[in-house]
Amino acid sequence: MESEGQRTLSTPSAVLASLLCKRAKLHEQLRNIEKQVYEMETSYLQDPSQCGNVLKGFEGFLSSSKNTTLLKRSRKFQPEDRLFSLSSTTSPAAEEHAAG
Repeated sequence: MESEGQRTLSTPSAVLASLLCKRAKLHEQLRNIEKQVYEMETSYLQDPSQCGNVLKGFEGFLSSSKNTTLLKRSRKFQPEDRLFSLSSTTSPAAEEHAAG
């Protein structure tokens, strides 16, 4: 039993065109989501107000409470620290990692 959408697209070329259009929209949505993850991950890794993070641990919590200058500077991180961005082969971080 065919659905309504498939009955209106009777020719294979029309079906193919529809699927390619849907694929392009999904690809664009994926790129937008990956860019958001990349930007949020960058913000998280550089956040100077935190005393550690999930990837590196929270060992700096005790020492940074005594020294407020550590809170004011942004944190340096390695590209390999991008756990979430590097989990996708098409993310901006994965493309940077492959190029560099």
